[in-house]
Amino acid sequence: MGRIRTLHTSLANKIAAGEVVERPSSVVKELLENSIDAGATEINIEVVESGIAEIRIVDNGSGIEEDDLPLVFHRHATSKLVEDDDLFHIRTLGFRGEALASIASVAKVTLQTSTDGIDGYEVYAEDGVIHEQKPAKARRGTDIKVTSLFYNTPARLKYIKSLYTELGKITDIVNRMAMSHPHIRMTLKNDGKTMLQTNGSGRTNEVMAEIYGMKVARDLVEITGETSDYRIHGFVAKPEHSRSNRHYISLFINGRYIKNFVLNKAVQEGYHTLLTIGRFPIVYINIEMDPILVDVNVHPTKLEVRLSKEEQLYSLIVEKIKAAFKQKVLIPKNDLSAKYQPKKVLKQFEQQKMAFDQQHVEQNPPNSKIEETNVEEPSYKEDATTEVTNNSTPSSEEYTNDAHQSYDKHHNATSNDQVDAYTQAQRDILSGLDAQYDTSDSQPSMSVDNAKQFTPRIPYMEVVGQVHGTYIVAQNDEGMYLIDQHAAQERIKYEYFRDKIGEVSNENQNLLIPLTFTFTKDEQLFIEENIEALQRAGIFLEPFGGHDYIVNSYPVWFPQEAVEETIKDIIHYALEHKTVNIAKFREELAIMMSCKKSIKANHYLKNNEMADLINQLRQMEDPFTCPHGRPIIINFTNYELERLFKRIQ
Repeated sequence: MGRIRTLHTSLANKIAAGEVVERPSSVVKELLENSIDAGATEINIEVVESGIAEIRIVDNGSGIEEDDLPLVFHRHATSKLVEDDDLFHIRTLGFRGEALASIASVAKVTLQTSTDGIDGYEVYAEDGVIHEQKPAKARRGTDIKVTSLFYNTPARLKYIKSLYTELGKITDIVNRMAMSHPHIRMTLKNDGKTMLQTNGSGRTNEVMAEIYGMKVARDLVEITGETSDYRIHGFVAKPEHSRSNRHYISLFINGRYIKNFVLNKAVQEGYHTLLTIGRFPIVYINIEMDPILVDVNVHPTKLEVRLSKEEQLYSLIVEKIKAAFKQKVLIPKNDLSAKYQPKKVLKQFEQQKMAFDQQHVEQNPPNSKIEETNVEEPSYKEDATTEVTNNSTPSSEEYTNDAHQSYDKHHNATSNDQVDAYTQAQRDILSGLDAQYDTSDSQPSMSVDNAKQFTPRIPYMEVVGQVHGTYIVAQNDEGMYLIDQHAAQERIKYEYFRDKIGEVSNENQNLLIPLTFTFTKDEQLFIEENIEALQRAGIFLEPFGGHDYIVNSYPVWFPQEAVEETIKDIIHYALEHKTVNIAKFREELAIMMSCKKSIKANHYLKNNEMADLINQLRQMEDPFTCPHGRPIIINFTNYELERLFKRIQ
């Protein structure tokens, strides 16, 4: 008698559920996707004990026909696919027909549904089998309740983590669904407490304000872009709101949340030199494409996908994120937890007479005016709001006192005026939130050579002094600034070397004494396979017997004082990353040279040297961070200083 046999349905469903239903958040995800696919405009999610005891999802979607009810809990039964070709044109979130069958095999499920709000039905399923089906009163849509999750698979229940962890995963799923479907009103409650509530206005920025708070929401920058195959739209947060992990990078394809290493890398590349190592941005990007370009049938959870023309999409994301911050002021704000700040109106900042030497006077005439944007904004409580309209209110505000007016006028403002000012300012920010989401195609950046047409991205300021031979103290009408002198010069030299190295020829210089390198067998195999690519990068390795190679020449753009070190760094980078990328090599070289050639801490400067450094920094394309992503300049507004010294309450 043969030993191979077909598994009975209950056991097969439990095995399938092992991949589809890993934890309570998996149930929420699958049911939420079904509600969205059903065309719901309102979805309520309620969980008890973080979903372990009960999960209930109620929607106002299309409901389920009576004739379809017997198949609801059958594995691979779905209304979303008919022909083989449909698999390559998927626009729904669900399509495998495994979700309800898997859930019902490891939990007790009660489903009420109606397609017209008049005739309704109730189905009860347990252990993957329908035990009861009967008429019931139900509003249009579907109400599904899942209880006793993993009651018949104790091993799975044993490895469920803390209730806090499970609730966090559920909240994460709902948050991402809410961002990608802002037109749907969503409410999430745990043990009766509201965790999330959106208004279904169709505006993603409102949902992000609800999730991340107004402090982050007002510092979002909208990005849009398209190629012949892809169209992207999203919001990227300023670098100061970075996090310690990639969890806050939310990528969607046609509304489906996905995980993709290459696209995550594209996002990080877009923030290159704006974030330090180990810091990651808050990003929401939805990618619209023809479904035929993406394979979502990779894993039962449908999170992992495979893309066609991935490089094209990678370049588009990098380009648009970089462009988004080109015209933005990225000086980190100081959060003093102020309950309110005074209302300010936009004006142009008129430069006072400079304390610079004659060279700087010639470069920046005292009477010239510099248009300032986003210099400083009022701070608000973290409480989120969804009452955002389309009024056009400027996103950056400045004090009403002019350059020659005494600041005492502001200091003598009454407490009631401040409260009124805060109330009006908050309304303006909320009503004008969209006005600050400038698209990335606003203005082209100007080179340093075109300084006469270049508008500096940081305001004029005059030097006050230096702290510990490391930080420059400067001021203007708006407040006080601290500048890290090493980071400032590092940015200046980085942009210089980046441009210089990028324009060099392929001319080589011969070495008087060849350099010798020894590699392992694995390294030798990589070098032999990429010998031509290494040569294009300027590394001319020649076999010298055994494991040894020699280098007789090098490109003239290598720094003369560090030729051997540069060659070693490039070879090490290639071996470590298993790739040869000339542009990346030159980028890394510019960073290395700028760091080594910049002034260090505890180096005391004269006032005119500090003024010269600030003046050069103002001409940079990205004057806010060093090439490693560390901040260069920090601002304390006059208001913040007065609060610190209790001059105002």
